[in-house]
Amino acid sequence: MLLLLLGIIVLHVAVLVLLFVSTIVSQWLEGHGHATDLWQNCSISAGNVRHCFSSSTNEWLQSVQATMVLSIIFSVLSLFLFFCQLFTLTKGGRFYITGIFQILAESNSNHMCSYYFL
Repeated sequence: MLLLLLGIIVLHVAVLVLLFVSTIVSQWLEGHGHATDLWQNCSISAGNVRHCFSSSTNEWLQSVQATMVLSIIFSVLSLFLFFCQLFTLTKGGRFYITGIFQILAESNSNHMCSYYFL
């Protein structure tokens, strides 16, 4: 049982790390003198001067940004609720609230992927 709980904690932390990295990492798409990520578009002009502009002008990109932030929030809440329920539930209790928040986090990140790759 202890091994199962440790595995669940490791999965929660792995999901959080992956969500943070995929939200924060820059340069999702790179081209010749051009890099694009979730938050900005950057280009390098003559003289190696880097110009960056906000990329949140598109409606679909704003929805991707919002769903990524919501996924992180729901994942953090899920991990917090997991620890709270771990120490307060009686033996044999179910982690329904934690599961609901984890499902919300995953559905938001899947929604983001369908928008990004269209």
